[in-house]
Formats: sequence, structure tokens, C-alpha cells
Amino acid sequence: MAKKGSILICDDEEIMREVLETILANAGYRVELAKTGEEAIEAYTEKPFDVVLMDVSMPGIGGLTALEELIRIDAEAVVLMITAFATFDTAISAWEKGATGVIRKPFQNDQILAFVSKGIRKRRKEEERRTLRQVMTRSVKRDSIVGRSEKMEDIFRLVDRVAPARSTVLITGESGTGKELIAKAIHEASPRVDNPFVVVNCSNIPSELLESELFGHTKGAFTGAVAAKKGLFEVADSGSIFLDEIGDLRPETQVRLLRVIQEREFTPLGDTTPLKVDVRIIAATNVDLKEAVKSGTFREDLYYRLSVVPIELPALRQRPEDILPLAIHFIHKYNNENEREISDQLSPQVLSLLENYHYPGNVRELENIIERAVVIASTDEITVECLRPEVRDPGKALEMVRQTLGVSDDIDLARGVNFYDEVKRFEIDLIRRALDQTGGHQSRAARLLGLNATTLNSKIKSYNILPRP
Repeated sequence: MAKKGSILICDDEEIMREVLETILANAGYRVELAKTGEEAIEAYTEKPFDVVLMDVSMPGIGGLTALEELIRIDAEAVVLMITAFATFDTAISAWEKGATGVIRKPFQNDQILAFVSKGIRKRRKEEERRTLRQVMTRSVKRDSIVGRSEKMEDIFRLVDRVAPARSTVLITGESGTGKELIAKAIHEASPRVDNPFVVVNCSNIPSELLESELFGHTKGAFTGAVAAKKGLFEVADSGSIFLDEIGDLRPETQVRLLRVIQEREFTPLGDTTPLKVDVRIIAATNVDLKEAVKSGTFREDLYYRLSVVPIELPALRQRPEDILPLAIHFIHKYNNENEREISDQLSPQVLSLLENYHYPGNVRELENIIERAVVIASTDEITVECLRPEVRDPGKALEMVRQTLGVSDDIDLARGVNFYDEVKRFEIDLIRRALDQTGGHQSRAARLLGLNATTLNSKIKSYNILPRP
């Protein structure tokens, strides 16, 4: 069972520390003790606590001064002040300095438990808000996922079946197919809906910092760790964590993630005590993990642990019947954002072009196309001229890309080609040539191609470009 929360008790009276420890430990909390304000500050700096119970009158710096320092260390610290002299002035002073509440001695056991329980809820809510602000820009409900195709109906039925379970889910599909939306839908249809949903993009966080982000660290665990920090797995306790781009994990992080799945516990960097967590893991990737297992870049045991329930999202070109409802949805969205009144009645010409486009960027690209069209439309309807050039004339766009890339392959456009398959082939050829020329050095190859090193690395993984023998 996951711990209920961590409590730091600071009181100079031994009997008071023992009484509070007994009450809270028996209620299932993890409790640590401090005799002075200085000890409390040192303990909190080493490792944040969900709630601090602080006596007002103590030798040394005193409870109110210690309160101020704790709030300086952590603006969202939940500190409950305990005093035998709960005058109005004392309470006002404590609240002004950041206290969550003031408890007067003598107190009842139930009173302490009620105060602490309320403080825990406040801490959890603040952590969730902070995390969601960092990793999400919007909240999406299941019924806002637009799709009427049979393929998407199958996905919705599968979400309904797997949501109540705690089994790990692996969502696969090309970039832009809506993997995060499906993960959010699973969470919101589950019993965990009122608990945190934490999103982690494993490719956006530098690999050397990812373990610290996931598992947290103690003060001094590494250079720059000036204070302890909770990991996202601990923040997600009782909820769900969505690990996007799971294929980018380094081998050592894969080992630690496997332990979390197997043991339901992890150890923060620099610490020796494992923490138990109850977290539902939902992972996603746009690369073929089976191929990554074969090539030795992804652990086979971790793959099978993650893919207990696999969900494969179809590309938008595989469900063309969803293009019209999606387009209408995005027209309404960007009308509202840009104070426009563009009609959602698309002409047969516009709809034909939209439905025959290949969408390498999937739903995300369709959204971009519609947003642009809504913004630049000179009338109250989207015309052919509002669409991007490659949507209006894929054959012409292919010729432009061929010339831009400088590839001399003779392509007979009259016979018809798949524009995006050709572009993919061109990109793979250019990347291989650049890697050959630089002896496999990705940073130098990226400079040759005029790409950001991260972009090149993403393309190498996406296309599964293996080193030449």
C-alpha cells in the first residue's frame, strides 16, 4: 500500500514529539522528528515533507522564524503551527508568514488527524497543479477526441475496457496521431481520475537529468542539487504517469523503470531508502520497439512489461472518414481563438483535397492546415487558395522537394508516385550519406545537413537507420 504522506514534527518537548509521532504513525503516515527549528530546516532541505508540524515556542531561532525559512525554501510548504498560547496576534503572524493553520494545545487526536489530512490534500493539489502547468497546456476529455471511423470506435471500446485496470498500457503510432489524448482518456475513465495525471516527454528532457526528474533526488546527490526534489513518480502517486517517447530511454534508466514496474518502488538519487508508489504507467512511442529490442537498444523484459495492453493508433490517412469531422472541430476551435466566423461548410473541392492528402504529420498537421486557413481566409469560407501548397498540388511539391534535396533520381511523375514515401526515401538516403561522410558522427552529420542535432537523432530513430556494417 502506498504511504499516506510524510510528516516532520518539530517540538523541543520530547513528550510532545512522542505523542504526535504515535498518533500519526498509527494513522499510516511516515514520521520524522526534529528538536529545534534549525534541525527542521536542515531535514526539510534534505528531503521535502508533505506536512510540517512546528511548535511556535522553541529555543534557538523559534518556530515563526523557522516557518519563514521553510517557506523561503519551498513556497508551497504546508506548515501547521502548534502553540499553547493561540492568541489572535500569534495566529495572524503565523498566517502572514505562510502557515497553513494554527493548532492550540491541548488538542484532541482527531483534531490533529483532521488538520494533517487537510494539509496533505492541499499539498497534493498544489503538486498536481504545478506538474500539470509544466507538462500540459490543455486538459482533454475523452469525448473531445474526434473520430467516427470504425478504427477509432475500436480504440474507444478498448479504452473503456482497459481503463478500470492497473495494467501498463503501451500506445504506439506515428507522430501526431493523438497518443497523449488516448492516455488522458484512459486516466479519466479510470478510478484514478481524481488523482494526478503526470506527463513526461522522455525525449525533451536531457538524458542526464531524466532520472532526477522521474525519481527525484536528495540534496547534494549531484552537482547543482542544492535542495531535495520530489520525482514525478512520487508526484503521480495514486494516479497515472504518461511516459511519451519511451523508446528514447537510456539503458540505465530502462533498468530503473523496470524495477518500478516490478516492485512498485524506486529510490531517489542520492538516497538509500526506497519509496513505495501506486502509479499506473501508460507509455507511448512512434518507433518500432520490437525492432529496437532486436537491435539491442531497448530491453526485451521492459518491452513486455510495458506492452501488457498494446494500443496501436492508426495514421490519419488510414481513416479518411475522420478528416471532415476533425476539420469542422478545428474550424470551430480557431474561430473562437481568433474571433472569426469562418463557415464549417467546406466546398467539394476543398474537402476533396483534404481527404486525398497524405498527412505525414497526422491529426496535428491537419490542425495546422485548418488553423492557417482560418487565419488567412479573406472571406467567411475556406477556399482552395487558403490551403498549403503541398495540399493543393502534391505532385508539384514532390518535384520541389526533389530539387531542394539535390537528389538526382529520375522519378516519372506521370506514372504516379507516393509523395511521402519518396520524401522519406530521400531523407534516409541523405542521412546515410552524411553519416558515412562523418564516420557515423551525428553532430557533424547534422551540421552537414543544416539540421539541429536533436532533429537528426529523432529522424534516425524514427526511420530506424542502423549503422552500416
